[in-house]
Amino acid sequence: MTGRLLTLPATKELLERAGAAPRRSLGQNFVVDPNTVRRIARLAGVGPGDRVVEIGAGLGSLTLALAETGAEVVAVETDSRFVPLLREVVSSFSTSCEPDFAEPGGARPGPVRIVHADARRMDWSALLPGNGWHVVANLPYNIATSLVLTVLDEVPAVTRLLVMCQREAAERLAAAPGDGVYGAVSVRVAVHADAELAGAVPATVFFPQPEVESALVRITRRAPSMESHLRAEVDRLVTAAFAHRRQMLRRTLRNALDDADGTLARAGVEGTDRPERLGLAEWVRLAEAALGKPARG
Repeated sequence: MTGRLLTLPATKELLERAGAAPRRSLGQNFVVDPNTVRRIARLAGVGPGDRVVEIGAGLGSLTLALAETGAEVVAVETDSRFVPLLREVVSSFSTSCEPDFAEPGGARPGPVRIVHADARRMDWSALLPGNGWHVVANLPYNIATSLVLTVLDEVPAVTRLLVMCQREAAERLAAAPGDGVYGAVSVRVAVHADAELAGAVPATVFFPQPEVESALVRITRRAPSMESHLRAEVDRLVTAAFAHRRQMLRRTLRNALDDADGTLARAGVEGTDRPERLGLAEWVRLAEAALGKPARG
């Protein structure tokens, strides 16, 4: 191994040496194009002094690009077959790179700590001391949405995310009212953060190549603006409303509210609207009305 980033031949060599094939059940599609992982690191905007947690580090392709920026990286990998390979790749990279190894003026590689854990079950507070962490990751498609929501709901230490996932999932995370894919997930993200699509990623940069398109989504946490009980009520109403997204709110909220028409009127929301038309401000007013709080002006 050298200090260069992983390519397709290097990735295949590592897998063959370990006798380990990517597992579809874990969503293992490795990025094998150095330009792509450097692009992701650049879009994440991280560098010396930043702290990054990478979920699903795999063989270390993106890990190396993040370390290349000079950022401190915590690389989390759940597959025990790949943890020794990841340690080897990271160690070889950091010891073979000179301070000016990358672009002119490039930083010395940042430190990398490898954690063998399942991100769905690990103790985030113990893993990430302090605040101001970034999540940068090529997320397995089957856990991407739930993991992003968990981080936003439960890990305030993370203030920014740049994640790659299935294009449809990325679009839902970043959707605005009126978008065709706007739904409950979109509102749950908006409760905590601003989200935007940051670019497409072609299937050709992966090994093995996925059968779906991928995209990057950038999520920036805002300062908390509502108490936990109000967030919970927003979530409850959003879940009920989007269970029947094509129906009018006065009908779809009938089972969630004792007086759906009255609550909608107090919130200043039309009962004939459909849930995909409501932005965060409307959902908050609706939740406040349901909780008996005075309507906002």
